[in-house]
Amino acid sequence: MTDGGGPSQASASGPRTVAVVAFDVVQLLDVTGPAEVFTTANMFGAHYDVRIVSPDGADVRTSSGVRVGVDGGPQALPARIHTLVVPGRGDWRRAVGDRPLIAFVEELLGRSRRITSVCAGAFVLAETGALDGLRAATHWRLAAQLASAYPLVRVETDPVFVKDGRVVTSAGVTSGIDLALSLVEDDHGAGVARDVARELVVFMARPGGQSQFSARLAPREARHPVVRRVLDAVGADPAAPHSLESLADMAGVSARHLSRLFRGETGTTPGQYVESVRLEAAQALLESGDDPTDGGPVPGGAGGGGPGGRRARAVARTPSDVGRSGRTGGVDARRGTAAGARRDRSRPASDGRTA
Repeated sequence: MTDGGGPSQASASGPRTVAVVAFDVVQLLDVTGPAEVFTTANMFGAHYDVRIVSPDGADVRTSSGVRVGVDGGPQALPARIHTLVVPGRGDWRRAVGDRPLIAFVEELLGRSRRITSVCAGAFVLAETGALDGLRAATHWRLAAQLASAYPLVRVETDPVFVKDGRVVTSAGVTSGIDLALSLVEDDHGAGVARDVARELVVFMARPGGQSQFSARLAPREARHPVVRRVLDAVGADPAAPHSLESLADMAGVSARHLSRLFRGETGTTPGQYVESVRLEAAQALLESGDDPTDGGPVPGGAGGGGPGGRRARAVARTPSDVGRSGRTGGVDARRGTAAGARRDRSRPASDGRTA
């Protein structure tokens, strides 16, 4: 890996072949998301040779009905592959029961330096035994099924993607873009990855350890219009001074009534929700490198020196860490961070009258 934005020495020695496996009813974005990241990286000094391959070398029809042309079968690849990308399909049982597909992936595993999966592609890797004894991620809805079907796999239910040695597995669908950006960063440095993210107009980039769930989506079951109004107000402006009284006044109810409604609808308090949204916003700023490392303001209405700012910075890594690397990293470098954020969200606000 380089420590700057230019191409690494490895790229100068020849292209890095990226083999993306395609098969019928594969999730379209599982294939095209990573492929777009790698090919876009070539605009900024990378040298990836992206090839879409299928077991029989025939074009495939994806889950959305869009047909994808492929470069061929195994013969379309060099003897050594730098990165193997294994996408998934909604009905993972059909995928793992497709013996030609499994045999094809098994053959490519032995030729690949780096092995990755997107979403339910983790089931295909697990079927080959490639995930035995390793930590792995998949779509949150499928995590329990992966753990049950393949007990030797150490399933991580929350992260966007997980790196364990040369194997990297990602969560649902669009997380394949996060995974690919992280791999570009590993290969060519944060500068190139950031340029790719800007070009594709995507966030640079969700860290591997970030939860698949946004704090703003956690209480999604709320139905009461008063609670929905408060949720929307906090989500729209996390940095506003959201006290319990101000939120209640905005919603047109008493503070006591709002607290009762909020807990009944969401299982948490207004204060805990405000804090979780602020922490998530602050973490996003720190991870993206947009937050200054010299004590600039963070969401929460306080500067970097205030209690909310200090807690947000502790959760999202220290500013000096961000400034040194600008990296998003894998879950193995963020496990404590994600866990800390979840623990912090479970605590009541320090002032019982402050949201």
